[in-house]
Amino acid sequence: RLFASNLNAKMAQRFFSLVLLPRVRMEIRAHKKLHFALFQALKKAAYKPGAFFKGLLLPLCQSGTCTVLEAVIFSAVINRISIPVLHSSAALLRLAEMKYSGINSFFIKVLLEKKYALPFKVIDTLVDSFVAFEREQRELPVVWHQSFLCFIQRYKHAITAQDKQRLRKLCTRKGHYLVGPEVLREIDHGHSRGEKPKDGLGPQGGAHQHGTAMKEDPKDFPPVLLMEED
Repeated sequence: RLFASNLNAKMAQRFFSLVLLPRVRMEIRAHKKLHFALFQALKKAAYKPGAFFKGLLLPLCQSGTCTVLEAVIFSAVINRISIPVLHSSAALLRLAEMKYSGINSFFIKVLLEKKYALPFKVIDTLVDSFVAFEREQRELPVVWHQSFLCFIQRYKHAITAQDKQRLRKLCTRKGHYLVGPEVLREIDHGHSRGEKPKDGLGPQGGAHQHGTAMKEDPKDFPPVLLMEED
């Protein structure tokens, strides 16, 4: 926590990757849990989001040996801290471009669930990342389908109509028998990027107000009750 507070971003990244990450993984491997002081150190490290992602999260995913318990602990840190959208967007880009593993899908889902207003570049990259799995011969894990559903639910209004057709084709070929129908329903529901909302509904599903001003009658106000003085 002391190093995270006083080092600049570059030095903090080196400290996180060379000291903190190996120490955290060793603690989890030895005790099947993380000591409270180390968890607090991870939370403190997240206040330098660039160093946190480059020195901790991305090296953990690139190692290819991240366990489910490690992923759950790091996701708990991410969920407890407010991380700026630009840093999370850069992390999503890196995760989408990495060699696939279930852990990558898990962290993509964790970041998507923070409901950022992501740049279109990130959304388009995630679309391409998901569509690339159409050529996969192996059976995709459930966590991939969950991250796919989370992406569609959060950003269906920011996806172009052409990309929605690609995602629909992907879901038809590789969809999970339980998650797939929900994904197709989300794709078909609502408008696409650049289109006007259907049936007069706004992006959040609420009806637009067409310039009707609200009129107030002072006589309709409820009486104000005053406290009696002793």
